Order: sequence, then C-alpha cells, then structure tokens
Amino acid sequence: MHINPYGEYAVKLGIDLLNAPPTTATELGERCVDAGLVPDWTATDADLADTLDFLGQWARVVDADTETDRAEALNVLLAQAAAYPRLTDHAGDGWHMHYRDPNIALGGVIRALVSVGAALHLTGRGMSRLSRCAATDCSLAFADTSRTGTQRYCGTVCSNRDAVRRHRARAAS
Repeated sequence: MHINPYGEYAVKLGIDLLNAPPTTATELGERCVDAGLVPDWTATDADLADTLDFLGQWARVVDADTETDRAEALNVLLAQAAAYPRLTDHAGDGWHMHYRDPNIALGGVIRALVSVGAALHLTGRGMSRLSRCAATDCSLAFADTSRTGTQRYCGTVCSNRDAVRRHRARAAS
C-alpha cells in the first residue's frame, strides 16, 4: 500500500506539464489549480519561464537510461528546489508536509513539488516508474502508478491501438 499522495499527484502534475507545456502564465496557474494546488499566488510570466526551464531538466529525469542516471539528474533538481521539510496548514484543510520554503513564486513551488514528489514516487514504487509510451507513434511521458509496475503505455488508447496493430500483424503473416 502506498500512503504518499504527495508523490503521485506531484509526479502527475510534472508529467502533465511535460507532455503539454503551458503557453501562458494564466494557463500554468489554471493547470496547477486543476491538479489540486491551493493558490496563494498569481502565476506570472517569470513563473512560466522558470517552469519551462524546469521542464527541460525534468525531461532528463524521465528519459534517463539507467537508475543511476535518473538519480543523479533528480538529485540536481532536488538540490535546486528542496528546503527542510516543514508542517503547514496554510489552506486550513489539514496539516501536511511541504518540502519548500514558504512564500516562494509558483515556478519554485512547481520545481520543489515535482522534484520531491518524483523522489518519493521513485523510491517508494521503483526507480523505473517514469517512462515514455511504448507505442511507436507516441512519445508522451507517464508515471507508472500501476500495482504491478509493468505499465508500458501512456494510457489505454495507445495500449489498445498497439494491441490491434500486433494482432493485425500476426493475422497477416
């Protein structure tokens, strides 16, 4: 049983932003709210630029060839982003952990949230649990949150499409 929701939702936000980078500060803010972040900020153009820079670094974590390479790339992000863990009830919805300094800009929040969330996700579920879709016509990233850790596709559409392709190829031969 995995009891760390911080890792899963944070990694899913990072994957979502990587697969479809926001083009405006407003869009960035809206997508963060949609992902469950409680806004105590207004997204700015500087936040957008910082987030886009972070996504380039985050892609190196997702695309790492080995566990060691993945850990090294993620450690770089953690060194840039994380502060000592602290308890907070900033939104009045219950005490929880933050791994960042208070009152930082949204770009810094995203950097810390996704980096720490990825570290928790990978150490809790397995270092191979970030990947790209195995479908030949798709390059989307995904975080494997399956129970068995064997996810190969970004979603059911690519999985089903690839299964149909394989079936048709077998039937034709």
